[in-house]
Amino acid sequence: MSPINTQSPLRDHRGLFTRVITFSPKFLLTLLILPVLGGLLGVLLPAFGWTPALKQNAIGLQGFQALWQTPGLVKMMTLSLTTGFISTLFAVILTFMILAAFFNSPWLNRIQRLLSPILVIPHAAAAIAVGFLIAPSGMISRLLSPWLTEWELAPNGLFPHDEFGLSIILGLILKELPFLLLVALGILAQPEQGKKFRQHHKVAINLGYNPMTAFFKVILPSLYPLLRLPILAVLAYASASVEMPLILGPNTPPTLAVAIMHWFNDVDLNLRIKASAGAIVQFMLTGGLLITWLGAEKIIKVLFHHFLTNGEREYGGFYWQKITIFLTTFIIGFITLAFIGLILWSFAGYWRFPAALPEQLVLSHFKAALTHISEPLFNTLAIGLVTTALAIVITLLCLESEQLNDKKLSRFIRFIIYLPLLVPSIAFLFGLVWLQQLANTQTAFFNVALTHLLFVLPYVFLSLASSYRQLDPRFAYVAASLGASPQKVFFQIKLPQLFAPILIATALGLAISFGQYLPTLLAGGGRINTITTEAVAFANGASRRTSAVYALIQMLLPLLGFIVAWILPKCFFKSSHS
Repeated sequence: MSPINTQSPLRDHRGLFTRVITFSPKFLLTLLILPVLGGLLGVLLPAFGWTPALKQNAIGLQGFQALWQTPGLVKMMTLSLTTGFISTLFAVILTFMILAAFFNSPWLNRIQRLLSPILVIPHAAAAIAVGFLIAPSGMISRLLSPWLTEWELAPNGLFPHDEFGLSIILGLILKELPFLLLVALGILAQPEQGKKFRQHHKVAINLGYNPMTAFFKVILPSLYPLLRLPILAVLAYASASVEMPLILGPNTPPTLAVAIMHWFNDVDLNLRIKASAGAIVQFMLTGGLLITWLGAEKIIKVLFHHFLTNGEREYGGFYWQKITIFLTTFIIGFITLAFIGLILWSFAGYWRFPAALPEQLVLSHFKAALTHISEPLFNTLAIGLVTTALAIVITLLCLESEQLNDKKLSRFIRFIIYLPLLVPSIAFLFGLVWLQQLANTQTAFFNVALTHLLFVLPYVFLSLASSYRQLDPRFAYVAASLGASPQKVFFQIKLPQLFAPILIATALGLAISFGQYLPTLLAGGGRINTITTEAVAFANGASRRTSAVYALIQMLLPLLGFIVAWILPKCFFKSSHS
């Protein structure tokens, strides 16, 4: 008897489609590694004085010397480190507390539905909303005045723009908490993984463990390694973000990332050398934070080893659960109030302090914005659609290569997918822009789209990967055994089953692209205006009402994408069964 062929029948065809599928992971690596490493090289050379465009070819430390002489440099660095680390730490702790308090509870899904919209809101829009809420004449002051504060006039407030960066920390926590929570819930939603976690949690409760204690002792040690890369990505972003510190942070001095951006965009081109040196320092600071976090993991593991094995069932879980419920309610209420305030300001006519509501509502702010919004809106949609379409195609091809080869992508490839999120964008974007200018200075749209792709692709991949890997392989095997080519199986069997996940991934990709500020500003060279670049510009110089309008438009665009992604599959399903 001839031996049985245990390989997938999908491997039997070696046509063009199969070759493209096989090559796609290598293309993914090239697409993500070259721009990031090339960008870092493009920053490194000017930092040490090699800038032929400025007729400076002597290698030296001029850039770093200029950087060290900058007033307030230590304050800039400290502000970047503290805001990044503290915001990430609190976001992680709150995520674990919410998961522990509501694990196996229907409230966890309700919290997910309440916080999900926050994920797609750009950082700039979220920062504007938070700033309006905590400002001296913001909603909190108005609701508390004059009956509690006795303020008849808006006071000189500490927030936002406080010198300690507390406003930045608050904004980052409120923005990153939903991301971490949804990533964790995505892991728990995987059939095998989620089932195992819930079974272990149930066993622990049956053995007398408090539900929160059971989560921290039984679930978290296995869940945390799966969350490590997303947490590190959040830490890297928070330590080098631009939008939040630019809108909420101090100006004298700002965070290092904001200062670098100002130096790079200055009319004095010699400041680009100092900006490059600052980008290298920012890269080292973020790298140091990541190493510190990984080191802290090992220390915590040693210190809490006894906690995991001592058999204690109760650590005040009842009180911790009440505290978590209070904090969760407060966070949701705070976010809701921030967006209510944003909506009110966008329609407000005359609104004197301390009135809680505007005396009149007008549409003039929207009318004024709509007269100048056509070009930024077109650029936003065009770049978002092109970038997201490319990200979807690349992701699907790479995931198909997994099934074609009967094994998951290597750990190295999965790490590289996170590379643009782990390396601070401020550290490599300047170099990438320099390389793009060397190649072609006339293709601003292409440059921006390629730069957006670096940040959109990781999120699209993470969104689609679990759904693709959950496809029942038996359908593909049956089709292949009946003579269907891999191409036919891919387009006629797999893609129809992924209709809804692809739409969600598309909406997510569009949301990420819509929210890109620094990549658009730098790669476009100021020639590409989007809704986000306009919103940030107005937030730092225009009236509060105009800023509110642009922030709302920023929010509405990704929300509309998700609404379409949710509704369209239902309509398609109904029509197919009618």
